[in-house]
Amino acid sequence: MTIYLDNNATTPMETDVRELVSHYMNQEFGNAGSRTHEYGLIAKKAVETARRQIAGVVEASPDEVIFTSGATESNNLAILGLAEHLKEIGKDHIVTSSIEHKAVLEPIEHLEKQGFAVTYVQPSRNGSVAVEDMLDALREDTGLVSIMAVNNETGVIQPVSEIAEALSDTDLFLHVDAAQGFGKLLTPLVEPRIDLISVSGHKIYGPKGVGALIARRRDYKSPPIQPLMFGGGQEKGLRPGTLPVPLIAGLGLAAEIAVKKNKEWWIQCQTVKKQAIEAFDELGSLVHGRDEAMPNVINISIPGVDSEAAMVALKGIAAISNGSACTSSSYTPSHVLTAMGLSEDEIAGALRISWNHMKGKIPWSQISDALRILM
Repeated sequence: MTIYLDNNATTPMETDVRELVSHYMNQEFGNAGSRTHEYGLIAKKAVETARRQIAGVVEASPDEVIFTSGATESNNLAILGLAEHLKEIGKDHIVTSSIEHKAVLEPIEHLEKQGFAVTYVQPSRNGSVAVEDMLDALREDTGLVSIMAVNNETGVIQPVSEIAEALSDTDLFLHVDAAQGFGKLLTPLVEPRIDLISVSGHKIYGPKGVGALIARRRDYKSPPIQPLMFGGGQEKGLRPGTLPVPLIAGLGLAAEIAVKKNKEWWIQCQTVKKQAIEAFDELGSLVHGRDEAMPNVINISIPGVDSEAAMVALKGIAAISNGSACTSSSYTPSHVLTAMGLSEDEIAGALRISWNHMKGKIPWSQISDALRILM
């Protein structure tokens, strides 16, 4: 049986989460907006419970949680939703990094076409963005800084808490795409100076199709976000539409479980990472961001091995990827690895391998033997 090693693309649901989602789909299927009967009241209670569970991960207030369809929508709502306000106050310069997910880069590129100025900070060879470089990019007209918590391709942890602390005496808005970090990288996201945090359900062993934008109040004021869609008053008018109660309940429980199991998750994933690196070191592999990455992922290049050939060789053994799932159908070079300064051969051969904390022995020797044949 093929072992699944593409958890940065999506994770399996926790058993308790899957059962809860099924319960709200099949038994308690009421609309959270229905106020005249118990089905609606039960649904509303489930939504508010999830709101508390998600807020608790980053020590936010439950009413600062806005439910969305996922981190992509959350990123768009945070970035595009601030545009009108930033224009009004003359703060139409944005600072971000060149290794952000396309769900951040493309909304920013859209604003760039609308007249916004953007500075894209480059990472170091290890895949991390320097705090000093982010701060040096600030200008008098800077209104928004957007930086990811964890890179989706390399797993490299970005210095979000340090950046937040450095911005504490400014009025800039700070947005963090936490799709790969929420529920896993706990302490940095608690930093109260982070105004906006994007969350994805299916990256933390929850359901697909649901996420959240955590919009923290500062000086008792919520970020002045404008809605991108219209047609209802749900989520304070910022995200209209009937709330998907089963998915929201599942996301809430997944968030709660992630915090409870965080230490266990780190220990188990670190053990697996050590085994993976030992196996690939025998092949002379280059691990991109080896010491800076999360414990559940490695991005490697093996001399003489092309990533497409590697994935074919591993068919029936392991399911891996050669980059972001959102761009896996594209054969253009990874913008992340390109920005890191890797060579064309290193980029062409790069493999992303990501695992989870659930039980199951990974056949690293079988994987490395299959790749050795390609060298």
